Amino acid sequence: MDLPLFSRIFCLILLAELGDKTQLAVLAQSAGGASRWTLLAAAVSALAVSTGAAVLAGGALNRWLPARALKIAGGALFLVFGALMLREGMK
Repeated sequence: MDLPLFSRIFCLILLAELGDKTQLAVLAQSAGGASRWTLLAAAVSALAVSTGAAVLAGGALNRWLPARALKIAGGALFLVFGALMLREGMK
């Protein structure tokens, strides 16, 4: 296992996920009295499936597009979504 890569990805995802809608939904379910172990298992499983789909999709796209193009497209989409959120917030 590439430990430096693992550490970078772990920290990036941990910081990106703090305070997002998923975390707030899990917090709300937990406060509602749901079984903590069931909630943890469901949330971890859902994130694992979502991440697995992203890894598979990225690997498949990498067969047809160079990694640089994928990084540029991902960055551009991030900026577009951020701009749309800012526009929505300004209304």
